[in-house]
Amino acid sequence: MTAVAVDNATGRLLMLAHMNAEAIERTRETGFAHFWSRSRGKLWMKGESSGHVLRIVEIRVDCDQDALELRVVPAGPACHTMAPSCFYRRLTADGELERVSEE
Repeated sequence: MTAVAVDNATGRLLMLAHMNAEAIERTRETGFAHFWSRSRGKLWMKGESSGHVLRIVEIRVDCDQDALELRVVPAGPACHTMAPSCFYRRLTADGELERVSEE
């Protein structure tokens, strides 16, 4: 299932990841975001090595019940590149990627 993490205080989209039943269960049990890594084939907790965990405030379910919105309090950058959000670039009209300035 697709899951997006949104900063509860600002509404900013932080990251997109995937969750399976085990990830959802661990997230609910611990209060911290857990995801299923499709590439590694294993469960992981966001921030388990960096300390940049995502504390869950609320989990919302979309109308088709096939995607989740995680309202979170981030403890540091959400992106592994150290950007606050994984969505720090935009696609320009000529197809290039450009960095979005932080607000």
